[in-house]
Amino acid sequence: MPQRSSRNHRNNPYPLDRLLGQVHHSAAGSLWRFRTELSALLAGMTGIWELAKAVTVTWAMIIATLALAVITVSPIRRLAVRRAWCVLSRHRIQRVCFETRMHTRSGRLPLVLRIFPTEVGERALIWCRAGICAEDLEAHAPEIAAACYARGVRIEGNRRWAQLVQVDIVRRDTLAPHLVITPGLRDANGRGRAAS
Repeated sequence: MPQRSSRNHRNNPYPLDRLLGQVHHSAAGSLWRFRTELSALLAGMTGIWELAKAVTVTWAMIIATLALAVITVSPIRRLAVRRAWCVLSRHRIQRVCFETRMHTRSGRLPLVLRIFPTEVGERALIWCRAGICAEDLEAHAPEIAAACYARGVRIEGNRRWAQLVQVDIVRRDTLAPHLVITPGLRDANGRGRAAS
């Protein structure tokens, strides 16, 4: 912990900075970073507990089997997979910021305020702390793409607030032509034919 200076601390405009800097390495910081997983675990355990109180074991198994069947329905499964990629990407962005030393001198990482799925991947809204800017994120774009298991990353700073940065994680290119390369169907240039 840094030593207190001889300056008058009553005039400090940022009295919570020392406390917030310690939250990253505390249990509260860990709880904040894993809030999605903890809330999903708590909701699942509560649901199972209430289900066990309401019905017998046989009916609980029937209801759980039906719930599993609903999850295997394509649109619901697609939504669950995209949300899981969002959670993974949030953790990977935090980790790449730590590993590339893209944090403040006190070790505070940029905050991932919001992350949601898009047609091509995910979009994250990041709050940069003092000392971190959009150009720092752009300089580490290949590392962010590799950490998030993505094809590429587009980074755009906010026009109004410099501390807000939008990171688009590109996993799929929906506008690119789909090429099917089969051994017997190659044109003169060595490329495959377009999928129908």
